[in-house]
Amino acid sequence: MPSQPGKPGSARPRSDVRLVVVLGMLSMFGPISLDLYLPALPALATDLGASTSAAQLSITACLLGLATGQLVAGPLSDQFGRRPPLIVGLVVYLITSAACAFAPTIELLVVLRLLQGLGGAAGIVIARAVARDLYSGRRLVIIFSRLILVNGLAPVLAPVIGGQLALVTSWRGIFVVLAAFGIVLLAAGVFGVPESLPAERRRAGGVRDTLRSFRLLLGDRFFVAVVLAAGLAGASMFAYIAGATFVLQRLYGLSAQQFSFAFGANALGIMVLGQVGARLAHRWSPHRVMALGLLMNLLGAAGLAVTVLTGLGLPFLLVSLFVMVSALGLVFPTSTALALADHPDRAGSASSLLGLGQYLLGAVVAPLVGLAGEDTAVPLGIVAVACSLAASAIFFGVALPALRRKPIAEPDDLDGPQPPA
Repeated sequence: MPSQPGKPGSARPRSDVRLVVVLGMLSMFGPISLDLYLPALPALATDLGASTSAAQLSITACLLGLATGQLVAGPLSDQFGRRPPLIVGLVVYLITSAACAFAPTIELLVVLRLLQGLGGAAGIVIARAVARDLYSGRRLVIIFSRLILVNGLAPVLAPVIGGQLALVTSWRGIFVVLAAFGIVLLAAGVFGVPESLPAERRRAGGVRDTLRSFRLLLGDRFFVAVVLAAGLAGASMFAYIAGATFVLQRLYGLSAQQFSFAFGANALGIMVLGQVGARLAHRWSPHRVMALGLLMNLLGAAGLAVTVLTGLGLPFLLVSLFVMVSALGLVFPTSTALALADHPDRAGSASSLLGLGQYLLGAVVAPLVGLAGEDTAVPLGIVAVACSLAASAIFFGVALPALRRKPIAEPDDLDGPQPPA
């Protein structure tokens, strides 16, 4: 039977498939902005005369932009509707992507990457908010799992395409490609995203109301625990993103093209596990699916740490990375549904804090994996397993006890989008 409406939005999509494709494309900003130029990162460092850590700061800057931009775009979308902040963010992303192609120094590139992330953040946070406006309960878990299938194409294809682009163009040409992708996303945002938040449900009060919403959300013990657990599990992946290109290419001798295929295989694992999670959501509660994902993430991270500490070799490294990264296909959709479940009236603000946790923690760990230089993979293993262990500890030690004290409604919402109000 249909679930209870969660104060649904005013726009009902013509089909789940069309909406999922559009929202999935808007959720691609993170992986497409980070992964497309990863095969060219060593060449970028050489061309700009930058160290490994300095080049990795261009990843950190983008992550910081993606994190903090969500804090702005999410609350703005609660006040002015979903579409206006989305369009502004898409335009900013397009302009800064083009500007990155002409950056003469690593310092200016880092600044432009920060601005690029700020613009792209609007697509990520508003895509989640639109989904929460229109869906709830188990159906929301399934929709977020479908989004993983669509935006999972970005980390699968981006490094592969980036590796091929590295054969015919420089890293500057890759940013031109990102600008072209920005044009496509702008068109998708303008023509494919409905205004899902009607005027009567928008929040007034400006900054004061935004701070009140953040205070309420941060006072929800379960919400905070889920955000931190998902963010720390995601940080293990960001450590891999920052360090894998140097570890696999310079330590293990993979070419840019071989690296891109290895990277793409891990992203494909996220997509597959995301669909497994969607099927499990029909029978399991979301928190059980998330628990399974966190344990798999920890298993893979532990295998990675053992491999780099004992020198087990490339096959063990690749298998461990695959398990660690693929598990996030279970973690991300369920954590998003759990975090937003109790806050339909603050979906934009809740989505922004969820994104902040993921990208801010990623920004913190990204430069750590390069502190010991290019001749060791040990920092990558230590950072990844520490993040994964902390994620599981918070979820099992804080989130689940809080869930037992304050049950989350999980209606069998399997009949599609909620009807318009």
